[in-house]
Amino acid sequence: MVCLIFFPSSFPKEEQKCINQRYLALGETFHMGSRQTSVVKILIAEDDKDTALLFKMALEKRGHRVITAQNGEDCLKIYQEELQNIRLKTDLSERVQPFDAVILDYKMPRINGMEVAKEILAVNPHQRIVFASAYVKETLVDSIKQLNQVVELMQKPFGENALIDTIEDKGIYSELQKLNVNVNDVMAANLRHEQIRELLDILRNLQKRRTF
Repeated sequence: MVCLIFFPSSFPKEEQKCINQRYLALGETFHMGSRQTSVVKILIAEDDKDTALLFKMALEKRGHRVITAQNGEDCLKIYQEELQNIRLKTDLSERVQPFDAVILDYKMPRINGMEVAKEILAVNPHQRIVFASAYVKETLVDSIKQLNQVVELMQKPFGENALIDTIEDKGIYSELQKLNVNVNDVMAANLRHEQIRELLDILRNLQKRRTF
């Protein structure tokens, strides 16, 4: 599936061409057609059963597929099994992800969230990780130190609507809309989070160039 982004007529033609070329390149790099629907597959590791059930029910109401684990050890086991299944069925160059997002409680029994993230990113550096933590500063510093990157972070406590907005990239789509992108065209392509994030970065860089 190949889609182009359509801009308002006021947007310079050369820049439209440049953005769409980069956009098509994203499709080649990350296998644009790998997610055939807007349904998101999520793995949630949360030791509080009530919280895990609340999030699972909220996301499933949106039509998403959710698997839960109550500790880091079970989370890794589920992830590794799903990763193995994906790699047996698909070409590695397509970078099809076992889960669209893995939500990790920062402090969990057996294996904590940071250790789980380390093991997941070691075998699959493109996996989207979202930490759920009441210890924002500690988690941020720890992620930079141990993962050598900044991951997404949601501060506990948060409601189900905040979780849905994060998983469905509402903030990124809002930013794209501010840049006069027809977000319906982007949504129609069923891009993954990594691709949408990259597209936003491309547009922001071009916007900066226009202001100088």
